[in-house]
Amino acid sequence: MFYWFMKTFVLGPVLKLLFRPWVKGLDNVPAEGAAILASNHLSFSDSIFMPLMVPRPVVFLAKSEYFTGTGLKGRLTALFFRLTNQLPMDRSGGAASAASLNAGMDVLGRGSLLGIYPEGTRSPDARLYRGKVGVARLALKARVPVIPVAMIGTDKVQPIGKRVPNIRRIGMIFGEPLDFSRYYGMEDDRLIQRSVTDEIMYELMRLSGQEYIDEYAAVVKLRLAGKTAAAPPDADPGKADPNEADGDAGASGPGNV
Repeated sequence: MFYWFMKTFVLGPVLKLLFRPWVKGLDNVPAEGAAILASNHLSFSDSIFMPLMVPRPVVFLAKSEYFTGTGLKGRLTALFFRLTNQLPMDRSGGAASAASLNAGMDVLGRGSLLGIYPEGTRSPDARLYRGKVGVARLALKARVPVIPVAMIGTDKVQPIGKRVPNIRRIGMIFGEPLDFSRYYGMEDDRLIQRSVTDEIMYELMRLSGQEYIDEYAAVVKLRLAGKTAAAPPDADPGKADPNEADGDAGASGPGNV
């Protein structure tokens, strides 16, 4: 109810008036039934603009830190996330990350739309980075189509670190549904997971026009911050690796991803 009210009467009309979002391919989003909306991730505001233009509610997996803040601000942030269809995603690994992916399965099992950012975090430089295989595991296990979504210009509206957005037009392109039924029953195969994820990332690159970098964005961010990090492994099919889950869905809320 809160989600619908904010979208219809409060935030929706104001944002549409100010930012005049343009949309292509919205009819590729199914009118009913479960599907994954897999988007590139340029800005904090992606999780506001994309659900704004989709007629059906979109549930995002958001990093769990948004739900555990202390003080008045932390409690209000957690309340806002829960009221706007966000689910906490634990990225600590093992059983915690697996349970968080199960929450995504529950959303799809109810026939709803699940929003995911396969890169796992916002791009540090407007380029498209390697996708994490959590999106493939969910798509294959739930047996649902994946709709690639290219966000255009949101990095100019709200660059990383900027809290007050710039008023300018943004856009989004919804690609044709990707059908991975040929891989059903093979969701635990690591090579299949990577193949499906790479196909999704290729479509995002094609739709967005971004330069593709075959490296994890999170690793690049650590390097830019002067820290060292090894690239996350692409092996170990029996473990829910937080670096290979779509935990950082970047749902709307304060702070950087």
